[in-house]
Amino acid sequence: MTTLQATILMSNTMTIASGLSGVSIVLLLALTAVWLNNYRTFRTPLLLGLVAFGAVLLVENGVSLYYFFTMRSLYSMDPAAQQVIAAMRAFQAVALVFLTYVTMK
Repeated sequence: MTTLQATILMSNTMTIASGLSGVSIVLLLALTAVWLNNYRTFRTPLLLGLVAFGAVLLVENGVSLYYFFTMRSLYSMDPAAQQVIAAMRAFQAVALVFLTYVTMK
């Protein structure tokens, strides 16, 4: 693989990972809003735990997105690491899609 091909692959992989983090943030905003509204109504510890869960994942995805845009060179050394990062973001997004679907139903 040439250096140009590796750079294009890295760019595409990190763009996909960034997009998946963005999707996760949107889903988490919706979920956390529903959970917070339900907590205000019912005041159960489970809902408070879900609000905390959503908030922590929002922060994590926000920080990841920040680093994807500001520290691309950090990930440029290892294409395998980029692929793993993108795969983990995909798994998280799929899990959040299922959770959002069930929550909104």
